[in-house]
Amino acid sequence: MSEMITADLVDLDLSAETKEAAARALAERMVAQGRVTDLDGFLADVAAREAQMPTGLDGGIGIPHCRSEHVTEPTLAFGRSAAGIDFGAPDGPADLIFLIAAPAGADDAHLTILSALARQLMNAEFTSALRAVDDATAAAALIRGDESPAAAAAGAATSPATTEASEVPEVAEVAEGSQDSVAVSAAASADTATVSTGERPFRIVAVTSCPTGIAHTYMAAESLENAGRAAGVELVVETQGSAGFTRLDPAVIADADGVIFAHDVPVRDKDRFAGKPTVDVGVKAGINRPTELISEVRGKAERGEVTAGSAPGTPVERAGAAGEGYGTMLRKWLMSGVSYMVPFVAAGGLLIALGFAIGGYQINKAPSVMDHFVWTQGDSWGALLFQIGGVAFGFLVPVLAGYIAYGMADRPGIVPGFVGGAISLTINAGFLGGLAAGLIAGGVVIGIQKVRIPAALRGIMPVVVIPLISAAIVGFLMFVVIGKPIASAQKGMTDWLNGLTGSNAVLLGALLGLMMCFDLGGPVNKVAYTFATAGIAVASPSDSAMKIMAAVMAAGMVPPLAMALATTVRGRLFTQTERENGKAAWVLGASFISEGAIPFAAADPLRVIPSAMAGGAVTGALSMIFGATLRAPHGGIFVVPLIGNPFLYLIAIAAGVCVTTALVVVLKGMRKQASAGAGAGVAEAPITTKADTTEPVAA
Repeated sequence: MSEMITADLVDLDLSAETKEAAARALAERMVAQGRVTDLDGFLADVAAREAQMPTGLDGGIGIPHCRSEHVTEPTLAFGRSAAGIDFGAPDGPADLIFLIAAPAGADDAHLTILSALARQLMNAEFTSALRAVDDATAAAALIRGDESPAAAAAGAATSPATTEASEVPEVAEVAEGSQDSVAVSAAASADTATVSTGERPFRIVAVTSCPTGIAHTYMAAESLENAGRAAGVELVVETQGSAGFTRLDPAVIADADGVIFAHDVPVRDKDRFAGKPTVDVGVKAGINRPTELISEVRGKAERGEVTAGSAPGTPVERAGAAGEGYGTMLRKWLMSGVSYMVPFVAAGGLLIALGFAIGGYQINKAPSVMDHFVWTQGDSWGALLFQIGGVAFGFLVPVLAGYIAYGMADRPGIVPGFVGGAISLTINAGFLGGLAAGLIAGGVVIGIQKVRIPAALRGIMPVVVIPLISAAIVGFLMFVVIGKPIASAQKGMTDWLNGLTGSNAVLLGALLGLMMCFDLGGPVNKVAYTFATAGIAVASPSDSAMKIMAAVMAAGMVPPLAMALATTVRGRLFTQTERENGKAAWVLGASFISEGAIPFAAADPLRVIPSAMAGGAVTGALSMIFGATLRAPHGGIFVVPLIGNPFLYLIAIAAGVCVTTALVVVLKGMRKQASAGAGAGVAEAPITTKADTTEPVAA
């Protein structure tokens, strides 16, 4: 096993001025040592991780890191900048930069050592020694744990025995006993508090996690533990990192007086912590302000504030604490419902389309297959597929409403959300009713959770009380108060769609094409896709609704197909990684998976996204002009036989692909010429951006 960091991976005079340049300089050292196989591909992975959340930390530390298939073994590179480099930390630029590279399938031992380094970064003596060391070999030894901070600062190496006796344990030692060290530190702080006060210490359990599970996860844990010792509380942390995690003992959780979640990915098995005072924040808050979090959870415990549901701290409370406005929160709630609804749309829609393909367009009038099914008749199989698809489609509105409420109030919102969505179908309020029911259900549950209740009733709140009261309130509002007006509005929208003809329909097609290509799976894309699928989510969709669905799918295929074509005809304008992504984009685009264009849009948004929107608008408008219709909400070229006017439909797609390809090639060519004119022989680094990484819709 190679050493994770050597002197060749240390740059004590890092001259880079930007975080991209710093990552490139350190990554080039990894390439030279055979630790990274594709420089541009690896840097793209680093940039993608950086786009999720800045990696700068208070105290002048930058920790760009990622998992990448271009990494051969877990590796660290260290750079020290005299001028400082902005990594997005609140207190200013970083002078200590650690580039952490982990293979896509890194083994637990390596990742545990990486996590131990992350904990060491919270040690002031360790970082001070790194700032003072003047030899690359000594710096590498200090980071590996072969040398103590005091010895490194003095420029003298210590023996392993001396290191073991020092205050700071070796990285490897911390790695092997990281879980035990949490329990030991917690017990030590508890003993101290007990001896000094004679009372039971305040007990906190915490969970930390981050998207890659390498650095922030363990730095937050170390920061919280240190703050807990200083505050005289018993604090035990469960680190849900890349090297796996050991669940806290249920007895420890049961005895805890409060809970802290410092995470940027969902906490696993979160319902273990139900019914306790909880502070729920991002992982960087656990690193930067642990003392404040401990004080906050103690305050909640003193006031008797607990969460009644299985997920401590509702998303609304977490978003409010993070300073998000209600517009942002509303978008997240709606997208939560849509993302859970999409699989039902795809499965149900494709089954219905296959039913029509096998049994003909009169199959919707076939009797129930329970009463009449002949194994040897194609019509029976067509009817079976159609009826299964119809059942799947019947879940669309309840799932939409249920998971909007879930996005607002976590699991307690599911029951009233589903009930409200089902009532919306009963009263013909459709998707508009489902949207309203979901928002109402989430709001009702949040209101119930704010009511202070006796401790004896907390156990039955999520199972009995909240579902009972919230479902009754939502049902009353939907049946008696708002259901009828919403049903009227839904009928008016349907009638308007059915009446679209001529130029109005063409403009609608162009608008939907623009929306589908604007954020490639983000909120705007999902609004257009949901609008289209809502129209065909009935047994007998109107002709206008099927035209809209056809236009939306055609436009959604344009960006990845255009990027694939552009990398084929003008490959020199793209990096090697982009050319490889272009090969996959052929299949993704043909399958109506717009996310195939995201790597290109993230690398060069100012050229790719406007080009994609132009092509999408052309395709959407032409699809409407040609009168193409589609009964399936997904499938790409694989459902072309089910499309009305399939030949003209393919022409519409091809036209949009050609428009986007031409624009991308021209704009990228202009950039390359400008770069060449600015300075011959200077290679242009790939553009990186903090692009939206919202999970794309199935389209």
